[in-house]
Amino acid sequence: MPIRNPVEWMVAQLEVGAALGTDTASEYWPGKRATRLPKVRQITTSDIKAALAAGLRDFADARTDVIFMCMIYPVMGLVLAGVAAKESLLPMLFPVASGFALVGPFFALGLYEMSRQREITGHMNWLDVFKVLRSPAIWSIMSMGLLLIGLFLLWLAVAQSIYDLTLGPLPPASVAAFITAVFTTNAGWAMIGLGLVAGALFAVGVLAISVVSFPLLLDRPTSFIRAISVSLLAMRRNPLPLLLWGLVVSVALFIGSLPFFLGLVVVLPVLGHATWHLYRRLVVA
Repeated sequence: MPIRNPVEWMVAQLEVGAALGTDTASEYWPGKRATRLPKVRQITTSDIKAALAAGLRDFADARTDVIFMCMIYPVMGLVLAGVAAKESLLPMLFPVASGFALVGPFFALGLYEMSRQREITGHMNWLDVFKVLRSPAIWSIMSMGLLLIGLFLLWLAVAQSIYDLTLGPLPPASVAAFITAVFTTNAGWAMIGLGLVAGALFAVGVLAISVVSFPLLLDRPTSFIRAISVSLLAMRRNPLPLLLWGLVVSVALFIGSLPFFLGLVVVLPVLGHATWHLYRRLVVA
């Protein structure tokens, strides 16, 4: 591959972006045809472990590429944390950080594509992420992304309402005063309890509609609605394994956020690749 200067490289990527959805179905999915509803397997905890192991292998084989690509996530996290750390927005710090899991499936799209390309070509490169833009399903993918972003914004609105009902509606006087109020008052513990319940409901809802939606849209011709239907079917047939998967993702993202979101450079690519391999175990090819 010839080495180009950064300006030439950016121009090339803009040209790719200008060609949204230009690949035909036969070009992007050679040998695959649309089906009504793909078959969904029942999986066990061993499949979760196997998917994580496969995700770790993909990360190990392309760690330089994915680390470079995923450096944006700690930067995004630090910017969001910096904004929310102001006294007026301090109550939203945890909802913003935890809500990242709601939009994570969309932002991991490039990682799914890298694993898909490895299956097709035997190797992967971070530039593979731009091949998503040519997919005939790009508008369905964008619709799914907008749906998750909308749920993220709704979660923030719910979190703000919970704060207003408990410790609010006035902003905290200082960081110390806020922390004291959260952990030493009945209202603070009520905010924690309500927040955890509401957050769990959002997390399970997003898991149900997205656990296989994005990989399915990348893998074969299908529609936005059909992708969600298959994801819901997978959740209905595998509630315990997929709830375990959701717990693993949540704990990993929490650990990856410490310190200063830097761990996301490793956690996100591993989870992204693992999600693709979990999809392969859930949906019959």
